[in-house]
Amino acid sequence: MASGCRLCPRSCGVDRTTGGGFCGAADTLEVASVCVHRGEEPPLNPIVNVFFAHCNLQCIYCQNWQISGKGERLKVKGERYTIETLADLIVSHLSPLTSHLSPLLGLVTASHYAHHIPALIDAVHQRGFTPTVVYNSSGYESVETLRSLEGLVDIYLPDFKYMDAGIAKTYSHAPDYPEVASAALKEMIRQVGKGLKVDGNGTAYRGLIVRHLVLPGHVDNSLAVLDHLADLVPFGLHLSLMAQYFPPKPDLPAPLDRSVTADEYAVVVARAEELGLTDGWIQELAARDNYRPDFSITGNPFERNDE
Repeated sequence: MASGCRLCPRSCGVDRTTGGGFCGAADTLEVASVCVHRGEEPPLNPIVNVFFAHCNLQCIYCQNWQISGKGERLKVKGERYTIETLADLIVSHLSPLTSHLSPLLGLVTASHYAHHIPALIDAVHQRGFTPTVVYNSSGYESVETLRSLEGLVDIYLPDFKYMDAGIAKTYSHAPDYPEVASAALKEMIRQVGKGLKVDGNGTAYRGLIVRHLVLPGHVDNSLAVLDHLADLVPFGLHLSLMAQYFPPKPDLPAPLDRSVTADEYAVVVARAEELGLTDGWIQELAARDNYRPDFSITGNPFERNDE
């Protein structure tokens, strides 16, 4: 796969041994952080998250912009790992969670390294750990690549960002996002189902959670996303409706230069309820102050030292 990369929907065909394509990733695993994260959805807490560097969307408002970019836009360079060294690091973080029947392992923005995932999961298993694998994705995925992960991923955690092709193009360079994400979501549902299974402790072990981040000034896009999800997955969808948007950089154009208002978020929440999308979670507006990772610090990027 290093030569002629077709892992994501952009199908760049680039030789990744000599340089990255649209995502900027070379063939060697590049990881910005491995940490225990207590994130947005209660059934996924705590989780050992592997934050891979680079991304195939390059959203101009990405909260992980320090690590998702390419070239000059990659502000915090990740470390290069072999399968074995990364598996060792993952296990060192899973070890304190052995009280959990099957600790959670999150692979965050991993589509450009999907060809390494089978070997990585196998290496973790060889070290005596069988975690519940959570594939945390932008939603902009190749169906063929997702099929290569069947049986390895226990929980899919995709975004569904846009139904408006215009803002998908402007903000994420992907005017085909609506149809690509829809096809990807259907494949995820085929593999793991549309519901979410949890154990006696309330920890998820199989299924699907779809995230949607409400963007300021784009309520109509959010309403269209919810309408589409309700048509695509009429019953049983677990939706994480997120209010946590904040401008991660100072030079963003309006309306991305501000947070979501209470009125904007309330309109979107009301539509979700109207459509029966009530399995899942909504956020307080204060969430925008709680999920601001800083990958430039040593240690857990979600535990900033503001002193």
